[in-house]
Amino acid sequence: MGIAERKEREKQEMRELILDAATQMFLEDGYDKTSVRNIAEKIEYSPATIYLYFKDKDELFFAIHEIGFQKLLSQMETTRAIINPLERLRQIGVIYLEFALKNPEYYDLMFIMRAPINSIKEKHALEHQKEPACWYYGETSFAFVQQTISECMEQQLIKAENPMLTSMYVWSFVHGMASLHIRDRFLVMDLDSEQIRNMILLALDEMLSMLKK
Repeated sequence: MGIAERKEREKQEMRELILDAATQMFLEDGYDKTSVRNIAEKIEYSPATIYLYFKDKDELFFAIHEIGFQKLLSQMETTRAIINPLERLRQIGVIYLEFALKNPEYYDLMFIMRAPINSIKEKHALEHQKEPACWYYGETSFAFVQQTISECMEQQLIKAENPMLTSMYVWSFVHGMASLHIRDRFLVMDLDSEQIRNMILLALDEMLSMLKK
């Protein structure tokens, strides 16, 4: 391994070290109570080292946010082998729900906390200056859902006129159910975890049936 390759590997290892420590602290202490200085202390480096890799806490949080979407997208893409797009859409919804229920804290980082939006807005502004797409995995995840819905429309499996709006409707429905569950809002129904899961899946099926022709 040459000097350049070794330096690149060491740089990547340091970035991963920072991200791992920051993720743990965001999950345990929350966004507001976590600072670049705290993260630096945890990995036993100076804050200046972190600033070599990330401009500020928002950019660091955004990087973690994208990792979460990358994980979600990789799971959603396992449905590509499902030929019937409506069945594929249902499985995407199931995967999304399972992801949220198995990773509630990470889901919180991705969807509930507002912090990444500041970085996203700034990157969107740079897009107008011909910079690369700012939210690759988040946008690609939504595009995957939208493509599946477009196929459902082309095959006349659902009643819809606008694939983007229908995708927002489906995503918002599943997100709402997942958010209610991980925030324990279904506890008032006096149901155990398995009953709640089954109820959510039934609601998903009912929502999809309403879209059918």
